[in-house]
Amino acid sequence: MIGLIGIILSLALLIFFAYRGVNVIILAPLMALLATAFAGGLPLLATYTQVFMPALGNYLITYFPLFLLGALFGKLMDDSGAARTIAYTIVDKLGDTRSILAIVLACGILTYGGVSLFVVAFAVFPIAAALFREAGVPKRLIPAAIALGSFTFTMTALPGTPQIQNAIPSPYFGTDAFAAPGLGIIAAIIMFGGGVAWLMRRARVLTAAGEGYLPEPRPGNGGLLKRFTGKGKGKGDGDAGTATAAVPAAGTTTTATEEPVDDGGAAALPRPSVLVAFAPIVLVIAINYVLVTWVFPAMDTAYLAEDAYGNTDVETVGGIWAIAVALVVSCLVVVATNLARFRDVKKTVNQGTVGSFLPIMNTASEVGYGAVIASLPAFRIVRDSVLSISSNPVISLAVAVNVLAGITGSASGGMSISLQTLGEQFRTLAEDQGIGLELMHRVTTLAAGGLDALPHNGAVVTLLAICGLTHRQSYKDIFVVAVVIPVVALVGVITLGSIFGSF
Repeated sequence: MIGLIGIILSLALLIFFAYRGVNVIILAPLMALLATAFAGGLPLLATYTQVFMPALGNYLITYFPLFLLGALFGKLMDDSGAARTIAYTIVDKLGDTRSILAIVLACGILTYGGVSLFVVAFAVFPIAAALFREAGVPKRLIPAAIALGSFTFTMTALPGTPQIQNAIPSPYFGTDAFAAPGLGIIAAIIMFGGGVAWLMRRARVLTAAGEGYLPEPRPGNGGLLKRFTGKGKGKGDGDAGTATAAVPAAGTTTTATEEPVDDGGAAALPRPSVLVAFAPIVLVIAINYVLVTWVFPAMDTAYLAEDAYGNTDVETVGGIWAIAVALVVSCLVVVATNLARFRDVKKTVNQGTVGSFLPIMNTASEVGYGAVIASLPAFRIVRDSVLSISSNPVISLAVAVNVLAGITGSASGGMSISLQTLGEQFRTLAEDQGIGLELMHRVTTLAAGGLDALPHNGAVVTLLAICGLTHRQSYKDIFVVAVVIPVVALVGVITLGSIFGSF
């Protein structure tokens, strides 16, 4: 019992301090050792060097190429102006009367093409601010619109998405990024349709109540007046930004307070054409599909069974190979077709490379934490509880991933911990019951994109900072489009998968 208390306490403190801004790279090992100390009689130093660090290292070995290439691709798309071209093109086609739909689609296309959601948020927010203001849509809905397009259906549901959350299950289930495409598309329709419907309804309700782009200050409402005029702070609210959101001038971007700042002059350069901007996005998906469908299965990969190559097979590593190759080719295409538009290609490459380090180290540290927890005697109680939730391993897997994603505030972290600790059992149970591993893959990714978007999620906090808004102002709508509706989509997929199998 003491050991179980230690696990619960360490999880609670992990959430608390992460929410307070303590970096998980240092926080995760400390909380892991705290849980180990409660277990009693276990060596702390050996647990750190022989359990925590190997798990962290194995995660880095497996997924670092994807983090690196994803960050690099996103930075190249941003600095070349291609990301802005895509966003502006969609906005121009749909018009300001469909501002919510335009922003969701712009974010969706960029993230489905492999651009990091953080890059998307920075690139799209200035456009969203100008568009929403022009259409009179409340600013408080911008974070939810970006969240819906960036870390819901394109992160977990659409088949072939190169986001890391869609790659992590592949080594465990021998699947690829296109696993259960029909179920993924159904889930994406639920998320997209439900999210857009909610946001459009919210816009109508708020507009009918008299709220424009910014709420009008009312007598006695000093908090709102201070927040939106930038003349002070409401109690406990923090600075939510200035009263206006000027359209960024050429060569500038916007911060959380929507003040124009220098971005190195990249925006002042002519943006690429629509064809040039969309080509790398299409290539990422197309190359990925061609490789996993035709190229890799036709190759002689018998050498992978040798100890020198990890004693594995192409089904296990092919999914990661395909995404990595697709991103490399697309990065080269971005550079080749936009060479004259880069202020400094070397600087862009260096910044993209460095930008990959913190995300993967954060996630790898969470994986190390999970490995330590899984090694403790008391974890057997947790494991047995999860496995006994249902005789259907699909349901047990969905609950385990969702809960751990919520606890860690990370889709990839919660998924990785679940699969590191219980992946083998879930695969065995699925095979014993004749459940398709493609269904297990898709349910894993969908489950990771539910409770992960709770208030302490790093992407949520960053997105609100970029938009200059607070949890109080915008989190309700983020919660609906990024937590409630994705969970509904997950339940729908589990139901369909249980009846019809994976398709």
